[in-house]
Amino acid sequence: MGSKAKLLIIVTLMLLALGVATIINISLNFRDYSLKSATEKATTTAAIVKDGLTAHMVNGIMDKRQYFLEQISSNNAEIKSLWLVRSPNVNKQFGPGFPSETIRDTIDEDVLKSGKMIKKISESTDNITLRVSIPYKATAMGNPNCLSCHDVVRGGTLGVISMEFDITSMRNTGLLTILKILGINLVFIVIVLLLINHYVTPYLKLFSNMQEGIQKAYRGDFTHHFTTTVKGDAKNIVEQLNTLFQKMQETFGNIKYNLATFIPQGCISSNDPLNEAKTIIKELADIYKFKKTIELDLSKEAVYERVVDSLTNKFDFHHFALFEISSKGRELIYISSGESICNESVEEDVMLCRAYRTKSDVISTEFVKLCQECSCEGLEYICIPFDINDEYSLVISITTKDSEEVAKINRNIPSIKNYLEAAKPVIESRILTAKLRESSLKDGMTGLYNRRFLEEFIDKFMKQAQRNKESYTILMLDVDFFKSVNDTYGHDVGDKVIVAIGKVLKENIRESDLAIRYGGEEFLVLLHNATKEGALMVAQKIHHAFASLTFDVGNGETMQKTMSIGMARYPEDADTIWKCIKYADTALYVAKTTGRNKIVEYSKEMSENEDLR
Repeated sequence: MGSKAKLLIIVTLMLLALGVATIINISLNFRDYSLKSATEKATTTAAIVKDGLTAHMVNGIMDKRQYFLEQISSNNAEIKSLWLVRSPNVNKQFGPGFPSETIRDTIDEDVLKSGKMIKKISESTDNITLRVSIPYKATAMGNPNCLSCHDVVRGGTLGVISMEFDITSMRNTGLLTILKILGINLVFIVIVLLLINHYVTPYLKLFSNMQEGIQKAYRGDFTHHFTTTVKGDAKNIVEQLNTLFQKMQETFGNIKYNLATFIPQGCISSNDPLNEAKTIIKELADIYKFKKTIELDLSKEAVYERVVDSLTNKFDFHHFALFEISSKGRELIYISSGESICNESVEEDVMLCRAYRTKSDVISTEFVKLCQECSCEGLEYICIPFDINDEYSLVISITTKDSEEVAKINRNIPSIKNYLEAAKPVIESRILTAKLRESSLKDGMTGLYNRRFLEEFIDKFMKQAQRNKESYTILMLDVDFFKSVNDTYGHDVGDKVIVAIGKVLKENIRESDLAIRYGGEEFLVLLHNATKEGALMVAQKIHHAFASLTFDVGNGETMQKTMSIGMARYPEDADTIWKCIKYADTALYVAKTTGRNKIVEYSKEMSENEDLR
């Protein structure tokens, strides 16, 4: 339906409503006027009857009153009937009146009892009747004095005058008046509609033309030319719109394609290029702020936290997990709650992860049991892979119970990848920084941490140990007569011995323990929360494993070496780990000076007695 038709219908309905309201108001007022007029006529007639009956009584001709009443009724065409009702007191004092002067209905009875006038309207399709019953009360004022003749109190009811008026003509007159008003309203409505059609049509055509131009603009087409036959301000507006659209075409005509170079295709899709441009610009601003923020983060773990925050706050994901995949395997970086939806086999063989293996998004609604390594009953899932570099990749696994939510998540995938693209160079940089730092903290020959690592992190270990009431057993290891190996067989053989020690230490300590190449042929082991017996057992295993090694020194010759080990315990032997390292070195010295190839536990006497050192 067009705007013109809508406008004409609305105006017609408004005028009809106004006409109906006017007719209803006039009808009610006319009815009230008719009833009021009939009631006043009844009151006047009752006064005439009262005065006439009083005159009959004074003149002693009360027996002629029936003729008087009949004349009043017959001389007034609107009075259908008129009768008198005598009160019981009057009948008692003067005897019963004419047979017609008895109580006819409950209205007469109620008026006699209450002394109040009662009106009643009776309507049918043919006529309308107004019944009025008025009490005739005794007065002591004026002449004659009712109390002088009647044995009643002042204000007592002597009788009732009841009349029925035919006011059908009044109703018919009202209906005729209403019909005339209705006809006038209809003529007025037709005239108004014709005037509206004549004067409004050019404006409606202008609005239609403007609407067409705006719809084209929503689609990125600002080439529409506005036209109108209206003069004055409307014509000026049309000219200004044409100028504006021409400038917008020059400015925004290719904005969608220009902005698309910053956001991958398909990330934002709509038929409104301006709104699309607004959305893209906001997306670019958010990504820019995200990138500027993570560029100041110190580690890739901090960047991962930013990614998790974005998934939670910007995309409103409630249940998801973030995995990092590298040569070390797959590591769970974050999970919102519960456990991973992947089977345990994926932890052992990361190639079982469909998203990582295929490098494509895995959406559970696309096929029944799409990923066979997923065990999530009653859940839908989307897994998004993303490569950081040749060594590191990320997988985001999002779950939901609502299959309709999958479509919403799917629409957000391009935007999620935009954030990951922004984070990619920062993560790469932090990975490289971590590698460089790790290489600076590790011994290149053995792969163990070096002394620099110990100097940087020993205070953290000690604070954590103090806070959690943890203990450390310090093992200081040294190869017996190592200098002679280098002097006799060369540094290549000496390097083999050093590498072998690193391997022995890795094979005989736990992940929670720490092995460090302290310097030259000296090694340090920190056993975390080990009992005294357990620490001694580890030291013996290391001692025995190294002693059992055979080294090829060339020319078909072999060599075996031994080591000495000093032990100290934190916090039993000292209040700091550094002191314990010193005490373990003291115990090692004792082992060296008392025969070598042995394990010596530190005691206070070693620090106090120089002969033991």
